[in-house]
Amino acid sequence: MGAWGRIARWKRWVLIGVAILLVAVVGGTFAYIHLVEGKAPAPLTQASPSSGSSGLSSATAPDGTWKVATGSVVGYRVNEVLFGQSNVAVGRTGAITGSITVAGTTITAGTITVDMTTVTSDQSRRDEQFNGRIMETATYPSATLVLSDPVTLGSIPAVGAERSVQVTGTLTLHGVTKTVTFSVAGRYQGSTFSVAGSIPITFSDWSIQSPSFGPVTTEVHGTL
Repeated sequence: MGAWGRIARWKRWVLIGVAILLVAVVGGTFAYIHLVEGKAPAPLTQASPSSGSSGLSSATAPDGTWKVATGSVVGYRVNEVLFGQSNVAVGRTGAITGSITVAGTTITAGTITVDMTTVTSDQSRRDEQFNGRIMETATYPSATLVLSDPVTLGSIPAVGAERSVQVTGTLTLHGVTKTVTFSVAGRYQGSTFSVAGSIPITFSDWSIQSPSFGPVTTEVHGTL
């Protein structure tokens, strides 16, 4: 076989090897995301009403200060692509403190603080990136939301009934403070309030570096 024949054969085997490698990478990534890592947790939603509470009337206004209860969760969701395979990155924490103050039919004040150093996902490498160059939690260990405008409920809520309101507050995240307005669904259950809401976050608005790294590409925004 001549030199050109050997070169052509060598190139053919190189191309075959590259094709096999690409199939292995993409196929392996698909299997990892869909079989090993599994489906991302569903978005956080409003808690179900307590048994027997739905439809009951509130005897008195829920006046007073209501503190964040054990079991509360704050987290993020970001769409990402790994070697062409779509995935949703989810990180969460229950390290939350704060309270809201209710007077009659108005929420007059509220502050929620999250320990960002405790946010974890299902991937340690992602968490290292989150705590390091992305959120820099050693420098900015907490995020805080402070209610800036009173929220009028309109009437004393019935126990177990869900109500949606617009909330405006100042969010301090990654050392940047901005005004945010978002929808919150709440339910008064007599002894507790349960609330759920989400805030869209464009990373550059908060001086947050793009989470993309290595083979992982993310969108330029996420949800808190």
